[in-house]
Amino acid sequence: MKSLLVLAATALSTGLATPAFAQDHAGHGDHTPAPAPAPAPTETHDHSQMDHGAMDHSQMDHGQHPGTYIGPDPRFVSGCRSASGVLEDGGMVDGVVCRPTEASGTSRLPAAEGMMPGQHFDIGGGWMGMAHGYLWGVYTDQTGPRGDDKLYVQSMAMLMAEKQFGGARLQFRSMMSAEPLMNNRGYPNLFATGETADGEPLVDRQHPHDLFMELAVRADVDIGEGTKAFFYGGPVGEPALGPPAFMHRASAKLNPEAPITHHWFDSTHITYGVVTAGVAGKVWQLEASAFRGEEPDEDRWDIETPRLDSWSVRATLNPSDNWAMQVSYAQLDQPEPMHPGQDEKRTTASVHYNSGNGLAATAAFSAKDRVPGPTLIAWLAEANWDLTEHHTLFGRIENVENDELFPDHDDPLHDQLFQVTKLQAGYAYSLPLGPFGLSLGGSVATFLKPEALDAVYGNNPMGYTVFAKLNLVR
Repeated sequence: MKSLLVLAATALSTGLATPAFAQDHAGHGDHTPAPAPAPAPTETHDHSQMDHGAMDHSQMDHGQHPGTYIGPDPRFVSGCRSASGVLEDGGMVDGVVCRPTEASGTSRLPAAEGMMPGQHFDIGGGWMGMAHGYLWGVYTDQTGPRGDDKLYVQSMAMLMAEKQFGGARLQFRSMMSAEPLMNNRGYPNLFATGETADGEPLVDRQHPHDLFMELAVRADVDIGEGTKAFFYGGPVGEPALGPPAFMHRASAKLNPEAPITHHWFDSTHITYGVVTAGVAGKVWQLEASAFRGEEPDEDRWDIETPRLDSWSVRATLNPSDNWAMQVSYAQLDQPEPMHPGQDEKRTTASVHYNSGNGLAATAAFSAKDRVPGPTLIAWLAEANWDLTEHHTLFGRIENVENDELFPDHDDPLHDQLFQVTKLQAGYAYSLPLGPFGLSLGGSVATFLKPEALDAVYGNNPMGYTVFAKLNLVR
């Protein structure tokens, strides 16, 4: 553990000057300056949490999430581009087959989502490294009787190493956050629920990330023409469940707030104990995971005891470079501390679009079936539109059925189900600062809710947020 803490501290300190990361529940999202419609071959732009950029693929290729090094032999490359910065129609760039972008865990995004920005370097012995991250200063004011305001910092540091072995690839991943420095109550986010602080359920708050967001290994082995088997796992990782975590989607790259539907779609993106196996081609992927179903506890600094008490399956289709679709199903063992003794069956489906020229969008559905208990439905639609290299518009619409807004058992509204809709829109101005990108912006949110909640939330609660995000782009 001591060595892991030293590694984390080193990564975080490095992240403050080169990488920097964290955002999940908190306003997460791997965002950076909006890319130009036709970036130069050696230019990279943070297009989402797995961004796009152009690079000289005749020299080397770095795959999306892990920063894949390709070497002289033709390989499948995540989100590769031609010298003009545009994906080739045939999927071939400089003798390399473009494959869908690898996102959080083992999830996929459209190939047009592009490569993750960051610093790529030669470690030696055929090993390539990648460092990435961000610091995100945010101030939010959530109005109404249950609202609150707070100035806080989200952060992330990511370090990866990988090597190609002929028809195989080995990859080591780590992702950390300094968000445990934020107190356990996280930041205000009206109608968000999930996890606990000081023994009490978090309501109208977004909890911070853990120090260790990922400590995992992935191995890919070619088993046929254009087909590979892969294995992923570690003490901290993400199982094959749901869409890519929102901080890794281009459609949410500059949105400073976590979705209020986060615990319906991607609450398992930090899981203590994960083993995944799958088979994938260029346009499809099938996978299954065993993992620990219980959500992280309040101690954000440690590594919790891994278990494999839950399972999931996921199928992903990438019909073209611009699209990715997934459906997944899981059975989770007692995931929520607010509902002890209740297991959960979760079904999700999502569609992701990326134009390759600044427009990214996601639509998603989830059903949480508590056993015993109700089935709770959630919908989400979000988009990010880079109008120019500097100007970006973004927005999100969510609709969720939630029965956790009144955790006090003596409250007459305890365990009652309420359907709430959140509508959010924002703008950001981005500019390059050497190897970094700086994005300055803000968002405003309003809510549609039942009249029964007026006495508690007010007639018209609002959310106002401003931010400055410093992101390592190259």
